[in-house]
Amino acid sequence: MTKFMLLVNMDGGNCETPMLEWDEADMKAHMQFLTDHLERLRQSGELVEETALTWPSHAKVVRAASVSAPVLTDGPYAESKEVLAGYQIVDVESEQRAIEIAAELSSAPGPNGVPIEQPIEIRRVMESDADLHDF
Repeated sequence: MTKFMLLVNMDGGNCETPMLEWDEADMKAHMQFLTDHLERLRQSGELVEETALTWPSHAKVVRAASVSAPVLTDGPYAESKEVLAGYQIVDVESEQRAIEIAAELSSAPGPNGVPIEQPIEIRRVMESDADLHDF
């Protein structure tokens, strides 16, 4: 088994309307799809961890300062579509299975039930120093 992290950014895929502006029914359908998706992964034993993050406006940027206390700022931030919204870690038999899971996640419905085709980045979790050299 190999662990992969599926990174979900704020990028809305083919939907330009922010989710907070969707009709309530569309938002509920989207969230139910995600809940069902996670439950299937729990039932199959493939879900290791999942986390959704709060809005980027709650973020802080911390930089170490060599002489004084760390510097804490409210930015600069990446473009909103590049901001991490959440992630899932799955433990699967192959990269192909991780791709299948990411494709299902990408098909979450948006307004009027149309799949938003949100891009999902897949990254293998490093489990040993040997993974540093495995390109």
